[in-house]
Amino acid sequence: MSEVAVRREGAVAIVTITLPDQFMTDTTVSELDAVTTELDRDESCRAMVFTGGEEGVFIRHFSVRALEAMSHALRQRGKTFSDRKLLEKDREIDLLFRRLASTPKITIAAINGYAMGGGFEFCLSCDLRIAQDGDHTLGLPELKVGILPGGGGTQKLARLVGQARALEMVLRGRTVPPREALQLGMVHEVTDGPVLPRALELAREYAAMAPLAFGHIKRLLRTELEKPLEEGLTMERTLFLDCLVSDDAHKLMKRMNDSDLDIREVPQGD
Repeated sequence: MSEVAVRREGAVAIVTITLPDQFMTDTTVSELDAVTTELDRDESCRAMVFTGGEEGVFIRHFSVRALEAMSHALRQRGKTFSDRKLLEKDREIDLLFRRLASTPKITIAAINGYAMGGGFEFCLSCDLRIAQDGDHTLGLPELKVGILPGGGGTQKLARLVGQARALEMVLRGRTVPPREALQLGMVHEVTDGPVLPRALELAREYAAMAPLAFGHIKRLLRTELEKPLEEGLTMERTLFLDCLVSDDAHKLMKRMNDSDLDIREVPQGD
């Protein structure tokens, strides 16, 4: 039985993740990789919303049973690892998480419950994180079992909440409820009721924006920001002119000027 289901509402794809025992495995990653690859290539899709299929659970975390088995197999082969020989080859999970960040479409995690470890790293890879309030926690507790976040968690969390707070949280394996996650900057919003309607509302808003400009802005803020300032500025002015000569920009600017509209009130879409 598939762990990942997709349904469409116009330009918005709703991806529901339903795990047999609430834990992510390599199978989950492979299915998500395939689904997001297809949606990334689909020009009619402008937004991807991810949510958990079980009440109170987004993705609890990556299966520790699977990780124990991986540990045993590597130890049996005598494998050792060191910071003197870095592993630069991407794993499937790295490709998945990078796609969520680099696709020109909006990616939204509608966090309806527990999202820890690899589950929260999935959320960190999305553009927006909207969490449902409730008796569940978010964060990176890997140190509790003697490992560290291996899907980008240390790097992405520190960029969100700052080095000092990330150190405090990850070195304690501390997870937090949704309201505290909001205060710390780990999520963008918290809903009192079901999270999916709010996530879909936002997805439809983003999906209506001019796609070329939207994709370029996301690239500048999510990819180019990691580069030196002068490189980012060069890319920004290049992509600005690419947008300026586009059909969407010409139409929207003319719409504003012809009707003497406030820039905040220009209708989007056709």
